Amino acid sequence: MPDSGSAAPSRAALFTAFAAIYLIWGSTYLVMKFAVASMPPLLMAGTRYGLAGALLYGFVRWRGEPAPTRQGWGFAAVIGVCLLGFGNGGTTFGVLYLPSGTAALLVATVPMFLAVLGWLSGISARPTRWVALGLGAGMLGMYLLAAHPTATPVKQPGHAGLGVFAVLLAALVWSIGSLYAKNHRPAPSPFASGGMQMLCGGAAMLAVGLARGEAAGFELAQVTAKSWWAYGYLVTLGSIVAFTAYIWLLRVVEPALAGTYAFVNPVVAVLLGWAFAGESLNPQMLGGAALIVVAVVLVVLGGRGPTAAPLPDTETPKPLLAQQKRP
Repeated sequence: MPDSGSAAPSRAALFTAFAAIYLIWGSTYLVMKFAVASMPPLLMAGTRYGLAGALLYGFVRWRGEPAPTRQGWGFAAVIGVCLLGFGNGGTTFGVLYLPSGTAALLVATVPMFLAVLGWLSGISARPTRWVALGLGAGMLGMYLLAAHPTATPVKQPGHAGLGVFAVLLAALVWSIGSLYAKNHRPAPSPFASGGMQMLCGGAAMLAVGLARGEAAGFELAQVTAKSWWAYGYLVTLGSIVAFTAYIWLLRVVEPALAGTYAFVNPVVAVLLGWAFAGESLNPQMLGGAALIVVAVVLVVLGGRGPTAAPLPDTETPKPLLAQQKRP
């Protein structure tokens, strides 16, 4: 374990991690719609993260990562339930009743929750006026995108209010879990931590899904090829790659900065909806997307300033496959 004088992460590592959570997570809203078209939502999400977590955790243990402590598993359970059980599970449930673009827009409240809750809890400094301006610009951009009516069909129409409540609650609890994860690390390695959290969060979603009766009458034969492809994408890129990148970013940057993915994801979701779901683009939507980009720039640049000494284990992680097996 390195001491507090560890080198800061490289720009290349930061760029790669932000690209993963910006672009991959932006695509998962549409991909989730494809998956839940023929799969029960919480069973789909629970098995998605359970499988991804088992693969990731099993691999890093095989490569020599030491077994985590009981306390580490406790941290993983809290973070996994907040980020995945409530956060992703609530969003997955919400897309049953909302268009994927609308769900992505509602998740854009995450940076606001992170900035305010981080300041109130003492984890982050008080937002500067530039950060506040960026958050305001992001909200305005989100409104411009949300004001555009979409023709995207939903699986269960008539319950939009339930969908909005589920996604907003998911964003709030995701933010709480992200702040908790800042100073509570299940394992020194972000890869092991990510795998542990996915296992715990996936188990929570499976339990809730079974309690809701999602398994009743469900048969694998009814799952379409399109849903299977979507499921595979969510397991590999959406879970293993992007979620691990987010867990690492929470260690090395301010939580509100890591949360800027929620501003960019709606832009990606809207563009993918236009490209693959036949949704239209207009000047209002393009203006909203531009404001969101400006918001991210303001939050990134406005959040820079004197920082405390880095916490342990903030070294730039080597690619997972390049890690050497411990003796």
